[in-house]
Amino acid sequence: MSAVLQLPTATGPRAAPATPLSRPDADGPRAADPLAHRLSVVVPMYDEIDNVVPLIDAVQAALADHRWPWELIVVDDGSADGTGPALERHAARTGAHVRVLRLTRNFRQTAAMQAGIDAARGDVIVTMDGDLQNDPRDIPRLVERLLREDLDLVAGWRRERQDGWWLRKLPSRLANRLIRRTTGLHFQDLGCSLKAFRASVLRRVRLYGEMHRFIPAWLATVTSPARMAEEPVQHRARSHGQSKYGLSRTLRVLTDLVAMRFFLNFGSRPGHFFGVAGLLISGVGALILAGLLVEKLMGADVGTRPLLALGFFLVLGGLQFMTTGIIGELLIRIWYDGGQTLPYHLRATATPADAAGWHEAA
Repeated sequence: MSAVLQLPTATGPRAAPATPLSRPDADGPRAADPLAHRLSVVVPMYDEIDNVVPLIDAVQAALADHRWPWELIVVDDGSADGTGPALERHAARTGAHVRVLRLTRNFRQTAAMQAGIDAARGDVIVTMDGDLQNDPRDIPRLVERLLREDLDLVAGWRRERQDGWWLRKLPSRLANRLIRRTTGLHFQDLGCSLKAFRASVLRRVRLYGEMHRFIPAWLATVTSPARMAEEPVQHRARSHGQSKYGLSRTLRVLTDLVAMRFFLNFGSRPGHFFGVAGLLISGVGALILAGLLVEKLMGADVGTRPLLALGFFLVLGGLQFMTTGIIGELLIRIWYDGGQTLPYHLRATATPADAAGWHEAA
């Protein structure tokens, strides 16, 4: 039977991170091997019923001879086409190392990916799409480079994308260029979901909105960009189902890019951002009121001047911008990072023992 588990609800605590097996004093004989690890592969899926069996079988074939223990965590993001039950059926036939999480509704890809990351027990985590455009056979190569070069992230680079030009390639290239200029990270393909992470580093960031596209930028807040690399990977044309991406995601990406830029520069000091803006607005208002005061002292009638109302509201608006903005941003960070809520909700299921449900090489 496949293993299923229960993650925190909206008001519960977060899942405790797994104990890494690759630490020098953690696992006896494995200590001498720098490549020792437990691997968790996380795959979010939404309305991909035709890809359920091919995906699980492809990952199984790619990692069947993997030297170290591994697990596959597939997250059904509230699919309406039967993807969830199909995942559970095929996982049960495949083995306990295939674990299925089912979200109560469609929370979108980033939240589904975060659900899988929270459930992962390995000290190396690989993420990939569920549409089979990523090739699972690239996973061992990414993991080996991550561990051999002592990196925190190895991101896939779809050098030869098998997508349409106008709806996929062109928007992706423009977005990658904009993100590179905004973040200063020189990745060629930030939109590729196939990535290998050191779990201890990945768990130090939380993903919301469309933030899975900006994971390297978020990781740069907790580790050095020098510990990140990019590796060319295969990219295949979609053979089943329909793409969930379109031009409509552009506005969401731009919005998240603004938020990411804010947190990268002002995440630990939001008062600087809102304070400067509020002071500028209030300063303009104060100058207007000061000018009117001078005119009033010289005998002019300023009581009916529109500038009086403008100056007053600019000063008031600047003060509100500083206080309301800072409080609002801090409350959002406390709401999410304080463990009071998660960007997804899971169906209630049983929790497996940490020692069970791993695929071991024969």
